Amino acid sequence: MLGSPWLSFFGRRLGRFVVSLWVVVTAAFVMIHLMPGDPVRSALGMTAPVETVNARRQALGLDDGLLTQYLHYLRSVCGGDFGTSVLSNLPVSQQIGDRLPATAQLALAAFAVAMVVAVPVGVVMAVLTRGGRRRGGELAFTSTSVFLAAIPEFLLAVGLVYVFSVHLGWFPVAGRGDLSSYVLPVLALAVGPAAVLARIVRVEMLAVLGDDFIRTARAKRLPARRIYARHALPNALTATLTMGGLVLTGLVAGTVLVENVFAWPGLGSTIVQSIQQKDYPVVQGIVLVYGIGVLTVNLLVDVLLTVLDPRSTIREA
Repeated sequence: MLGSPWLSFFGRRLGRFVVSLWVVVTAAFVMIHLMPGDPVRSALGMTAPVETVNARRQALGLDDGLLTQYLHYLRSVCGGDFGTSVLSNLPVSQQIGDRLPATAQLALAAFAVAMVVAVPVGVVMAVLTRGGRRRGGELAFTSTSVFLAAIPEFLLAVGLVYVFSVHLGWFPVAGRGDLSSYVLPVLALAVGPAAVLARIVRVEMLAVLGDDFIRTARAKRLPARRIYARHALPNALTATLTMGGLVLTGLVAGTVLVENVFAWPGLGSTIVQSIQQKDYPVVQGIVLVYGIGVLTVNLLVDVLLTVLDPRSTIREA
């Protein structure tokens, strides 16, 4: 049991997860303390009495040395306590809990749209352009996907708002309400990743369609739909899943800018406001939540890829 490659795999991945999490916690603490300015003075105002400012600084532990503050922060985070907001005096965990569902809904919806669009488009383009066929279609697909992938999310978001909200009036300009309010933010986040994933799916499918087992399947006169869906696509998904994990983590980070364009009440808009107002505990807490989300997605992708191809685990062991 102790020599099991699976146990070794999970041990290595868990160790990397813990070390990476510690790096994220430390980086969040260091970066926020490199920001110039006094968070207490920003919260209380420039006209606040010095005694009040000093008392507030002492209560928050900001008069302690940096190492002491770091050790206190590390102990609190390990105990599940993210601290208290300098501005609102509310627990940071409560603020994160209030905002996290809106961000998670946006990122997961954008990821689902990107995958639903990218996989069929990539498969169809691979089938249509395999063997050097339809050069014009291949050039149009490649050029369009590169162009869409290169557009920044916030710029696309502004363009979508101008066309579909301001000019046509089809969707709300900002805010989170009914289903129509999700359309433009989800599109702004999903278009670029869908273009990237579609290109990867096409390349992987082209490689698989040239393998011997596909030629054998054709020689058996199996229906084309069955060859592509049941034989080729499952063997082309390994790279797509790896990139899908990276895309999902990128989507989570992309919500920071898109949420501000659409005044979306999520973590992205909250962290921008907190940075501007120097609310240290809130910024640290949100950065930590983003970091945990990214690391968890990467861990799940590693596990999923290993389940799909156990030989890689044995080779690593």
